[in-house]
Amino acid sequence: MHSGTFRARQIFVFLFFLLSLTVLLIRLFYLQGIKHSFYYKIANEEHIVSVELQPKRGTIFDRNMRVLAVNLNRISVYANPREIKDKAKTVKIISTVLGVNADFVKKRLSRNKGFVWIKRKVTNKEAAALKKFNLAGVGFIDESKRFYPNAASACHLIGSVNIDNKGQEGLEALYDEYLKGQEGFLVSTQDAKRKLLHSYREDFLAPKNGYNLVLTIDEVIQNIAERELYKMYSKYKAKGATIVVMDPKNGDILALANFPNFDLNNPAKRQADSVRNRAINDFFEPGSVFKVVTASAILNESAVGLNDKFDCENGAWKVGKRTLHDHRPHGIMTFREVIEMSSNIGTVKAAGILGSEKMGKYMKLFGFYERTGIDLPGEVLGMNRPSSRWTSTSMLAIPMGQEVTATAIQLASAISVIADNGFLVRPRIVKRIENESGEVIKEFQPQVKRKVISPTTAYRMRVLLMGAVESGTGKKAKVEDFSTGGKTGTAQKVEPHGVYSHDKFMASFIGFAPVGKPAIAMAVCVDEPHPVYFGGDVSAPVFKNVVNESLKYLNIKDTRPVVVK
Repeated sequence: MHSGTFRARQIFVFLFFLLSLTVLLIRLFYLQGIKHSFYYKIANEEHIVSVELQPKRGTIFDRNMRVLAVNLNRISVYANPREIKDKAKTVKIISTVLGVNADFVKKRLSRNKGFVWIKRKVTNKEAAALKKFNLAGVGFIDESKRFYPNAASACHLIGSVNIDNKGQEGLEALYDEYLKGQEGFLVSTQDAKRKLLHSYREDFLAPKNGYNLVLTIDEVIQNIAERELYKMYSKYKAKGATIVVMDPKNGDILALANFPNFDLNNPAKRQADSVRNRAINDFFEPGSVFKVVTASAILNESAVGLNDKFDCENGAWKVGKRTLHDHRPHGIMTFREVIEMSSNIGTVKAAGILGSEKMGKYMKLFGFYERTGIDLPGEVLGMNRPSSRWTSTSMLAIPMGQEVTATAIQLASAISVIADNGFLVRPRIVKRIENESGEVIKEFQPQVKRKVISPTTAYRMRVLLMGAVESGTGKKAKVEDFSTGGKTGTAQKVEPHGVYSHDKFMASFIGFAPVGKPAIAMAVCVDEPHPVYFGGDVSAPVFKNVVNESLKYLNIKDTRPVVVK
């Protein structure tokens, strides 16, 4: 009896262990066979991680290798919601320390993910404060953030990047392919505390840093131009203002500025009206500065001589149903005096001898039917009709800068023709692209587009425009230590219903210095200054101050030409 019971118990224990072993074998087969891929993936996710390695975005330099845009190291905060047990406490701490909306953090931490961004590129102070709490599931990653040492300076040229360092505007966008570099990656093992074990590195590709841009801009001249333009812009409560400073020999833009502007380091705070690059995005009727084109065409075609005389009708000349006016009455004047004193009547009479076909020809040669081709995104083209579509009254308007449009960059290019012995050069912003070692990857050579007028005509125009500064409407552009030449312009703006405004003007001055061998050409355009609105009062003083300081900084000596009679 006892022996039978014992035997039964032995069989029961054997069967129990056999069944248990069978269950374990089945379970092992299920885990290692059927679910192998599933659990292998989970294990890899826990221990094998792939880290994206960001490249360093290229630096932007001025022509003298002064830094205009650079990358700085910043810390970004992320979280693994699966590892956070007390989410309410974590939300409260993060939102308080980082200044992030609590609902936003709560939504992030409610995701069933192993990685979510909380706040990228925080300040060192914020990162240090959050690290003190040693929050489970919250980590920190080193990233780089674009930084602009001069804040708002040259903002419309440089442009901006987004949170991922991708170019969005300006040169940052146009040359993004060169600046951004190439991403790398690291596949490695991490320990239980999620620390990377570099000795167990599975795969690695080093990031390739971006190339650097070297611009034509001179930081010193840029600062001078911005300072003087802002003083005027603020004084006359203008709607907008633009300055372009150019080397007429090769097209190098030494300075380009617009107001209103914005701080590149705080793009979220900028106003909508401050984003536009007015120098290339706005076109307008230039007014009397356009007489430079008219006078050049007349002299180059020998249609009129400098000493030929014109009756300026004492300031009012009725032609058909239209009456032309001068800003002040003049009688008999030579063509030289007509340009120096900016007589609309005298200019139109001289242009009538030239004719509309040749007037249109020189507008095209000076570049008013095409974009300049400057290496900046968004350059617009004005609305200029070919001479074949001009009306019977067009030659009463176009020679004095009405019924024609221009951008500030076109005006700077046009006055550079006079300064560069008659040649039109393409304006450029970028000189070259380099790698981190300074090796040139790509170089942008100066480009002469075409010959516009003869060197003799250009010389005569420089002397003529010097007279406009010394004894004409541009007296406030006169510089004590340098000879200067230029032309004033005061253009009535066109109202939406198609008539000229009596209280909205575009005040301009275009010029160059020194007259004998110009090193600088410049356009200053001011939108709706008040109460003073004449180009000779508003824009010419800006030209004067920028020329004076810039030429001294460049160590340029004055060259005064022999006056052509």
